[in-house]
Amino acid sequence: MISYLNSSIAVLLNVILVVAILGYFGIETTSFAALLAAAGVAIGAAWSGLLANFAAGVFLIILRPFQVGDFISAAGISGTVVEIGLFVTTINTADNVRTIIGNNKLFSENIQNFSANDYRRVNIQVQLDHSVNHNEAVRVLQERIANIPNVLSNPAPVIEILHFTPMGPELAVRPFCNNTHYWQVYFDTNRVIRECFSELGFPVPQQHFQIRQS
Repeated sequence: MISYLNSSIAVLLNVILVVAILGYFGIETTSFAALLAAAGVAIGAAWSGLLANFAAGVFLIILRPFQVGDFISAAGISGTVVEIGLFVTTINTADNVRTIIGNNKLFSENIQNFSANDYRRVNIQVQLDHSVNHNEAVRVLQERIANIPNVLSNPAPVIEILHFTPMGPELAVRPFCNNTHYWQVYFDTNRVIRECFSELGFPVPQQHFQIRQS
């Protein structure tokens, strides 16, 4: 930053010196001054964005809403924080794409830090057919999901009827786990649900209609 500022000031002083010399020798410098003014406005506009990113970077470092290694979602990007710089923050997304975000955009929007708390909830919705005994489905899922590796026992998995659809009741299946194990628990829960329903012979959910002739 110091080197950059020194270079910028040196160039600016040299330009002012040239304009002053030209004016001293009676050469018209009005157009040249206007050109410099326009350039100054453009440079000032560019600097405003840069300084905004710099200020946001300072606040990110001081307030620490997240740190390197945290999994966050901000500015439309979700991923693991690799570096927090003075002007930009670098994030690796879940599909391993390195993404660089200006700190001002990051700081001016909502930030979700999935690593800040000890655990998070996995949300899965399961559709049942009307003919299925939902109590039996809940009981079996409670037993099987509790045995999935890295699923927490406290808080225990929550399995309840979420709402009703034309095909039947829909269950909310919500185990808890550490953020590091989120996708492992998510996929294992889906697999266990599929295996349980196949073993119990639950029918595929279908919409049912009644047609009456008047």
